[in-house]
Amino acid sequence: MIRKATAQDFEEIHKIINDAAVAYRGVIPDDRWHEPYMTRAELQNQINDGVQFTCYCEYDRMLGVMGIQDKKEVLLIRHAYVLTSYRNKGIGTKLLGELIYKQGKPILIGTWKDATWAIAFYLKNGFRLVTEEEKELLLRKYWNIPERQVETSVVLCDNKYEHEKTKFLARGSVSQRDQVVSGTRGQSPPPYDGLSTDPHNKSLKPTPWITRGK
Repeated sequence: MIRKATAQDFEEIHKIINDAAVAYRGVIPDDRWHEPYMTRAELQNQINDGVQFTCYCEYDRMLGVMGIQDKKEVLLIRHAYVLTSYRNKGIGTKLLGELIYKQGKPILIGTWKDATWAIAFYLKNGFRLVTEEEKELLLRKYWNIPERQVETSVVLCDNKYEHEKTKFLARGSVSQRDQVVSGTRGQSPPPYDGLSTDPHNKSLKPTPWITRGK
């Protein structure tokens, strides 16, 4: 079953994020990893900033979460995680399908450059990587992250963004490298968004599109 998260789900969401994010350890740059990967305060800040979580549950047990954040012009897919023991079972695809179903705005996704399994997941589900120049502009415009995280990340987009991207790219210059959120340089980054599935699974198979959960 797929459902919207409630305030009562906070601890389970926090648990799933940190369980699944272990896949990043030893993969992303050492200076970007910290434990816990997301603190309770960071999770609360993300919710306060407008991230709305959706949960995948079986037999009343939460197995995966994925968030979406409305940034007026675009939607961001945020914090997509599945419990380690339930990876590669289609849960991430079901959650993604639920969140992007009938959305009218372009959708962007940010993840770590070295999280190749997460990138492959989104490519498999119809997203594409934007150019390095676009990435830098978009991360500075729609995410609140330090400069080092911009350097070590990628952004993926859907077809709506591809068709409308000129209006987004015309509104800023990626040459303005110092326009990073004040006070973030040198700090630990906010936990990132990429789907944490099995980084050792090299045989990702195409998955049929899933209908909406009830």
